[in-house]
Amino acid sequence: SKEHFTDLSGIMASAFDRLLDFSQPFDVALLDQVVMAMYQSRDDAQRRQINAFMTAFQEHPQSWTRVDTILETTQCEQSKFFALATLENCVKYRWKVLPPDQRELIKAYIVNVIIRYSSDEATLQRTKMCLGKLNLILVQILKQEWPHNWKDFIPQLVESGKTNETLCGNNMDILKKLSEEVFEFSLKQLTSRKVDQLKESLTQEFQLIYQLCEFVMGNAKNPTTISTTLQCFLRFLFWIPLVYIFETALIDMLLHKFFPQPAFRCDALQCLAEIAAIDPRTVDAKYHPRIQKMYADFITNLSAIVPPNAVRQFHQQGDAGEEFVQRLTLFLSTILKTHLPILETQELLMHLMQGLQYLVNISEVDDDEIFKICTEYWNFLADDLYHKEVQMQRPMAALMLSPTPVAQSPRLQTYSPILAQARRILIDRMPKPEEVLVVEDENGEVVKEHLKDVEVVALHKTVRETLVFLTHLDHQQTEEVMIEKLGQQVHPAPGGQGWSRQRLSTLCWAIGSISGAMREDDEKRFLVHVIKDLLGLCEVTRGKDNKAVIASNIMYVVGQYPRFLRAHWKFLKTVVNKLFEFMHETHPGVQDMACETFLKICQRCKQQFVKHQPQEQSPFIDQLLIGSSTVADIGSTIADLEAHQVNMFYEAVGCIVSAEQNPTKRDEIIQELFRLPNARWLEIIGLAMQDPTQLQNQDTMRSIAKILQINVRVSSSLGHPYIIQLAAIYERMLQVYKMYSEAISASVAANALSAKTSGVRLMRAVKRETLRLIETTVDRSEDMPRLVEHFVPPLVDYVLADYQSNHPDTRDPEVLSLFAAVVGKAGDLITAQVPRVLGAVFDCTLAMITQNMEDYPEHRINFFQLLKEINHACFRAFFMIPAEAFRVLIDAIVWAIKHRERNIADAGLSILLEMLRNLDGAGEVAGQFYLQFALTLTHDMLAVLTDKEHEPGFKLQCAVLQHMLSRIVGGLPAAPLFSPAEHPGITSNTQFIRLRIQTTLREGFGDRLTPGQLDEVVTGLLDPSKDAAAFQTLARDFLIQLKEFNSDQWTECSLSLQLEQQHKEAERVQAEMARMQVPGLMPVTMRNYDDPTDPAAIAAAAAASAAAAALSP
Repeated sequence: SKEHFTDLSGIMASAFDRLLDFSQPFDVALLDQVVMAMYQSRDDAQRRQINAFMTAFQEHPQSWTRVDTILETTQCEQSKFFALATLENCVKYRWKVLPPDQRELIKAYIVNVIIRYSSDEATLQRTKMCLGKLNLILVQILKQEWPHNWKDFIPQLVESGKTNETLCGNNMDILKKLSEEVFEFSLKQLTSRKVDQLKESLTQEFQLIYQLCEFVMGNAKNPTTISTTLQCFLRFLFWIPLVYIFETALIDMLLHKFFPQPAFRCDALQCLAEIAAIDPRTVDAKYHPRIQKMYADFITNLSAIVPPNAVRQFHQQGDAGEEFVQRLTLFLSTILKTHLPILETQELLMHLMQGLQYLVNISEVDDDEIFKICTEYWNFLADDLYHKEVQMQRPMAALMLSPTPVAQSPRLQTYSPILAQARRILIDRMPKPEEVLVVEDENGEVVKEHLKDVEVVALHKTVRETLVFLTHLDHQQTEEVMIEKLGQQVHPAPGGQGWSRQRLSTLCWAIGSISGAMREDDEKRFLVHVIKDLLGLCEVTRGKDNKAVIASNIMYVVGQYPRFLRAHWKFLKTVVNKLFEFMHETHPGVQDMACETFLKICQRCKQQFVKHQPQEQSPFIDQLLIGSSTVADIGSTIADLEAHQVNMFYEAVGCIVSAEQNPTKRDEIIQELFRLPNARWLEIIGLAMQDPTQLQNQDTMRSIAKILQINVRVSSSLGHPYIIQLAAIYERMLQVYKMYSEAISASVAANALSAKTSGVRLMRAVKRETLRLIETTVDRSEDMPRLVEHFVPPLVDYVLADYQSNHPDTRDPEVLSLFAAVVGKAGDLITAQVPRVLGAVFDCTLAMITQNMEDYPEHRINFFQLLKEINHACFRAFFMIPAEAFRVLIDAIVWAIKHRERNIADAGLSILLEMLRNLDGAGEVAGQFYLQFALTLTHDMLAVLTDKEHEPGFKLQCAVLQHMLSRIVGGLPAAPLFSPAEHPGITSNTQFIRLRIQTTLREGFGDRLTPGQLDEVVTGLLDPSKDAAAFQTLARDFLIQLKEFNSDQWTECSLSLQLEQQHKEAERVQAEMARMQVPGLMPVTMRNYDDPTDPAAIAAAAAASAAAAALSP
């Protein structure tokens, strides 16, 4: 109540003092008031006060002595939870400093309370929340005490579980949490030696645990106890010895006792799925019959519960039905993937086909997550069949010229009926590709999509790959299904489903997905049929929404088949002219998609547009530039497009121009391409020369920005040849840049708020586009000496001087990214000018970004990117700047390393690490560097490494620290890092750095680690024999120990986790590379048709020459 809060605020200060006075009896009622105020008060200041008190209470060394009083006295659940959190905090972080007798008291108290709370069902339900917390605290104690100080814990737990069914259920929960903590959550909580000890102890004691589980599953009557036991066993299954799985009655109990019962069906299914997921490489062949029998018995029992054709109805029976179908999907997909080779026997054929039929029917269930699981299985099966049954028999498949059809293998024939059903379902449920912008929303409205659904894009990738494999397995059936479904849309049968925008779109997405998976002649026939039907449908369909959807689908399909387009010029020209028509269609999304499709086609078919094709009066690019009877000119084509669409169009034409090999002809085309933008540019410059105030007109600013944007896009697609256009506008462009920059600075100096005005924003937009244009040209340049000689000097004169003199709020971060690009591309060519660059940007930028951690984020990122590029491309430039400036540079890198934003911290660490590597072999320079910075950098790295807020940079921190220490141990620098007079007993830098690190760690963590442990830490850090993974494990274990007081455990380096992760990543990359060799599997956007050594390019070129005139007009 309000009166309650008024009273509490009056006594708040004294209340905290009384509650923190551990010499007086504890006032539980007062604690209840404080805790309730924390949960109910709306006064933020009061809540902060209470939070500070709670933290102080929990950190008090004697706070744990109040827990029993609170739990036994209070009726407030929040106070109980606070007490238990206090006890947990003590156990996790102060356990080792407690005297042994106090540890025993806490253990005995927790065990007694757990037994009391779980001895009968009514008490257990009433205290469920507290009991769960107590179980977790007990597990935290076990992680510290078991097995060395509590050897009989497991036997005691097992025996007590046999006396009381409710108590037994809670004991199972404790075992489950213990297994989770040891095997799943231990990485950042326990040292590697402790983890190994706990795993070994659990494995040794598992016979007793299994006996208890078997006893419960065989005798328990309480459903909750049985369910808890099954969930507990689920946590055991992935680590226990296989003998407990395959040589006991476990599987039979799961299959025949629990799976048929609705109450335990899902838990049993989860356990069976975990058994099915056991790596077959670890399963002895003697257990194969057991797995085969498990699968056969499961299918038999499943048939009695739900027939295959009733799965969809079962899924609709509420949450229980949904959960069951999802668990069923996981089990079937897991066992049929993991153990498929041993299930493909004549005796199990019927059960195998029945299991696959279940998966087919489940694939039709309207549940995205279930469909994703099914799709991943069909992807696996189709992939396996392709590589084992098709690819091995068709070694020339990669060329796709005209391979002789091969009869299906018996194995493939076995799966064909199932694959036929899966093929239809995947075509019907094809997810939307990211290229499609025109979609139908949930209200049936046709709209432009603004945000991409990442999950849908990922699912599309999986379904697309699966359909590619299925097409390879039987391209004729894939084609027939798609043609049949397209016919149903174009010529709907009476009484049939009829025309549907969504069904047509889904079908077209599927058609586009199999590009490259058919032979050339099959693909040609198929695609001509599809496009003719779609164009015909577009003609007869009424309604702008419907036409927009059909247009979108046509554009998507043709964009997915560049091989076909390259081989058939007339068709390609027709498609492009159709796209030009769509560019005048104002329905939302159509123009965007037309421009994107045109860009996509130009990127993949650019050679065709610069060739003089048969029966054409001139190359297409010439017709496009000036117009012809069959091709509209650029001005007419882009007349109805918005600015961003015009930019995309010019980028596409830039792709075409890049294919022109004759330099003279190419330069002429470039000049003609920029005829319209340059005419407007010259008009603006001419007016400005007569009256400079014309540049202050906001419409003029917008026009300049648009012209520069067009130049940026053409530069990105055209590449190095664009430089002829840049030379034509470069000097005037920089003059405009300087003029706008001076105007911005004057405006902001007069009134800081003017930086937000539309005029200043437009001028800054022009400046940004100028810098972006130069950076893009640099990135694409193939003649950096020319750029450095002719373009960089005026850039330095105009841009750097302007940046240095500007008001901080008007400095453009793009200046930093531009010079980072120049340095990265030019390398040693620009080393001599780097000191000047640093002199102009270093101090002024550093003053901006170091004021605090938040302001000027883009400047911060780009500044360190510039340092990174200098470090990488022209490292020796660092030693051409004054010594004081270099010291400030190192300070800036350290500042970045200590930054709270991960990208900045990682940039600082990367720069320092590469700098250290660059110094290797640098002789005297390296010695001077280590002499000046080794001690301070070592201290800084230890500070960051032990700061929890910098945990994400752990690996880079370890790499930097290890590199520095290894070089010091190896003899860098040759001069002493210490004063011999001040350290008479020290004879080497290694001894001194050991002493220095020991002193640093002792000052910071002497209350947490013993001197002997500190010695072990330092010895490990200075051990030159450790590789990177071993050093990381050493550091990680050290950080874990810092969370505990006076920890008595230490570790040797365990590398298994890191090595396993590295091995998995290497296998994934290798498998992905192998998959990309399958024709049609590589996404269209990644195919390189211009590489003469690329198999796809060879195939496309050969097919194009063979079938150039195959398509009639």
